Amino acid sequence: MLELYQAEDCPNSRDVREKLSELGLSYVAHNPRLAEGEVKNETTKGAMEAIGGEDQIPFLVDTDRGEAIYGSDVIVEHLESHYA
Repeated sequence: MLELYQAEDCPNSRDVREKLSELGLSYVAHNPRLAEGEVKNETTKGAMEAIGGEDQIPFLVDTDRGEAIYGSDVIVEHLESHYA
């Protein structure tokens, strides 16, 4: 399963969503906060920090591979390497 912690108004999150769509991958989207930093969901933000240790988006959890990745460029590279 792929889980994306992201914000709808974040351009880096958009890049990841576009790559997921381009590759035809299903994923669960979590929206802990807005791109500007305003927290929208404390529970989701806490879960993201518990998994990855940081309050940074985009953040991808690839449960099938046991990987948790921050940063749009690194996430897109991961998706291309393992799912293209």
